Amino acid sequence: MQKKVINGISTNVIFLGIVSLINDFSSELIVPILPLLIASLGGTGIIIGLIGGVRDCIASIIKFYFGHLSDHKRKRKRFILSGYLTSASFKLLLVISKTWQQVLIFAGLERLGKGMRTAPIDALISESMPKNKGKGFGIHRTLDTTGAVLGAMTAFVLFWYFDFSFQKIIFIAAILGFIAIIPLAFVKEKNKKKTTNHSMKWEIKKLPKQVKLFIFISTIFALANFSYMFFILKASNFLPGKLGLAVPILLYIFFNLFYLTFAIPMGKLSDHIGRKRVLIYGYTLFSIVSLGFIFANTITFFVVLFALYGLVYAMIEGNQRALISDLSSEEHRGSALGLFHTCIGVTALPASLIAGILWDINPTMTFAFGSIVSLISVLLFISLKKHIRKK
Repeated sequence: MQKKVINGISTNVIFLGIVSLINDFSSELIVPILPLLIASLGGTGIIIGLIGGVRDCIASIIKFYFGHLSDHKRKRKRFILSGYLTSASFKLLLVISKTWQQVLIFAGLERLGKGMRTAPIDALISESMPKNKGKGFGIHRTLDTTGAVLGAMTAFVLFWYFDFSFQKIIFIAAILGFIAIIPLAFVKEKNKKKTTNHSMKWEIKKLPKQVKLFIFISTIFALANFSYMFFILKASNFLPGKLGLAVPILLYIFFNLFYLTFAIPMGKLSDHIGRKRVLIYGYTLFSIVSLGFIFANTITFFVVLFALYGLVYAMIEGNQRALISDLSSEEHRGSALGLFHTCIGVTALPASLIAGILWDINPTMTFAFGSIVSLISVLLFISLKKHIRKK
């Protein structure tokens, strides 16, 4: 496909990672301030849950379609490009939002781009490093999260030291979203013949049983893994005035630093001891972290919990994708990854709505829900583990 560079790392993985780094710099300028923006526009807990869930759900509804389409066309790059262009365009429209309803529309539609590009990116990474998928996904997640850390840090600096409005920060994010597309010019892919144009229903039917079993388990976990915005809100409630806006952004940066630090090690670990074992540990740790947020009442407590929250993401994000890639054939890998992303993403809407409803009753109930449901996913994984294996 293309030459390898340091330690056998594919140049595709490097350039896709650079694109993701710049794009996540753009996105993470917005992400930590989004719940604060919604609250400032009159959004309640359930509204924040609705917007967080809709963002993930909109992206995920189309992930399977574009994963399937990239399998058929055998051209991943065109869908990746279209996805990044779509996201950057709706970020620009988000600047004009004056009500939480407008945020709902534009922030939701911005995620269409993620839905278009995610499965093709994952499939291309998997094809570029077929013998070291865990490492490949870990590298991509590390570069991606580096952008997230830089973006969140920049958001804090612009907000705290330069007193930038939310709209000015979002405008800068939109411009960076367009700049992120440039490194895609260096991504190469094989010229492959189109596959037979089977229907998506046929593609689902042809996916191996172990793929479907893991998607079922990961979907249950996704029901527990509600929007990050509730973790930020929990921290903001303990601080007065502007500190209640600034410190949660810093905690979000801390979360991403731990994610960044451990993404590659957790990917390598899964290559050596098995992805299922690392994922079971990750799901279990999320249950513990959610439980911890029930009792968190000091800055130190929140720092520890956000660090562990970052470790959870390092353990599960890349390794879930790598396991799906392991269990599926190259011919149907885009469809398998797309179905995985669609199922867990569609689940994000009810997950965040439930979390929002429980939050408005009592925030403790939100985190208790996350802890219990994630523990259920662990028990399911352990009981079905022997049925989920490589061909």
